[in-house]
Amino acid sequence: MTFALRALFGLAFAYAVVVAALWFFQSRFIYPAPQSPAVLVPGYQEVTLQTLDGLALRSFFKPAEAGMPTVVYFHGNAGNLGGAVVSNNALVAHGMGALLVEYRGYGGNDGAPSEEAFYSDAEAAVAWLTERNIRPDELIFIGNSIGSGVATEMASRYPPRALILIAPFTSLPGAAAENLWWLPVEQLMRDRFDNLAKIPHVDVPILIQHGSADQLIPPSHGRTLSQATQRAQFQSFDERGHDLSFEYDSQVARRDWIIGLTQDRAP
Repeated sequence: MTFALRALFGLAFAYAVVVAALWFFQSRFIYPAPQSPAVLVPGYQEVTLQTLDGLALRSFFKPAEAGMPTVVYFHGNAGNLGGAVVSNNALVAHGMGALLVEYRGYGGNDGAPSEEAFYSDAEAAVAWLTERNIRPDELIFIGNSIGSGVATEMASRYPPRALILIAPFTSLPGAAAENLWWLPVEQLMRDRFDNLAKIPHVDVPILIQHGSADQLIPPSHGRTLSQATQRAQFQSFDERGHDLSFEYDSQVARRDWIIGLTQDRAP
């Protein structure tokens, strides 16, 4: 066997090992869940969301002032409740309520994350609010990064007052392919979070925000989603990256957009 042929076999073997690792360990790559419980922030209450499969999820809640909507916020795959607080500072300062959902497997919560598991966690959040007489049409679902998949799914199940997606992807495999173009991620990835297939069926006002310098999920994903439905408005933030959710001017833009919706509903 020639040196070139041995090298080719070696490369093929290494490629197969990488593909196998992606298949068997993809949950670890997709969900690098921070384990340390977030410190409760003044103004918020610590609440427990009960899932149908028996988990108790520690989350944060701040009641809305009279006449204000309540934000239900789903953070990104490496996020936590502390970051969720920061991402919603401008909204709660204006009197909006906020339920910051912590997923299973994150922040000290039991359970293992997955697409369907995240949907179950979000269902528990909606149920918790419903028990307190807060209706879906009083809610603003906001999803950041992978949380965009959770927020979009919930908006399709429980039409809220509005849906906001920050640095979203068209689908999880589509986002992975941007950085792992040399791997067959479309065929390998079990979790899909297919926003592009779902968003045309979400019949509520939609705001999509994306940073022009986002290198993890390029802004083309947000633009493609906005073009898939006439209900969406797209906001681009120059020279901003994937941490757009934490940027105060993006929060102010979200706040003002929500205020505009509230004014439109006024008699």
